[in-house]
This record gives sequence, structure tokens and C-alpha cells, in this order.
Amino acid sequence: MSKPPLDPDIADVAPNEPALTAYDEQHVVTYIRLLQAESEGADWRDVARVVLHMDPEREPDRARNAYQSHLARAKWVTEQGRLLRDAGSK
Repeated sequence: MSKPPLDPDIADVAPNEPALTAYDEQHVVTYIRLLQAESEGADWRDVARVVLHMDPEREPDRARNAYQSHLARAKWVTEQGRLLRDAGSK
């Protein structure tokens, strides 16, 4: 895997494929930031604004859906997809 971009464009909804996707590989940093923010108890609106570049005041449903789907995918990637766990071994 090549070095992922630090701040890639964010889709409205994260992938829900049963295997890792190119989108997942491009968004490793995004997933890490989401997981870290959750572990620190950050407000989802702040995370949507800073990490996903979405305005939860102007587009609350879009921002919330993007946040939830990307956080769920970040958890899947670390638990099932093994992308983040294996990244250091390559």
C-alpha cells in the first residue's frame, strides 16, 4: 500500500463492502482520526467539521450520516478488514 493522503475528499457515505476498497486505503488517516476522536469523547459535530469537512449546522443529516458511516467503517477496518493492524508490517 502506498502512503495514504492526509486529507482526502470524503464521500457522503463510507463503503460497506465485505472487503477492503481503494477508498479505505485512501482514507486510513481519516479513519485513525475518527477513532482517536471517539476515544477522546469528542463531539461528533466537531469531528464532522474538522475531519470530514462537513458543516453539521448547514447539513445536519448529511454530516451525521457521513460521520456514522465513516466511524463504523473505521471500526470494521480495524476489527475485520485488518488494514490498520497490518499497515506497519509492510
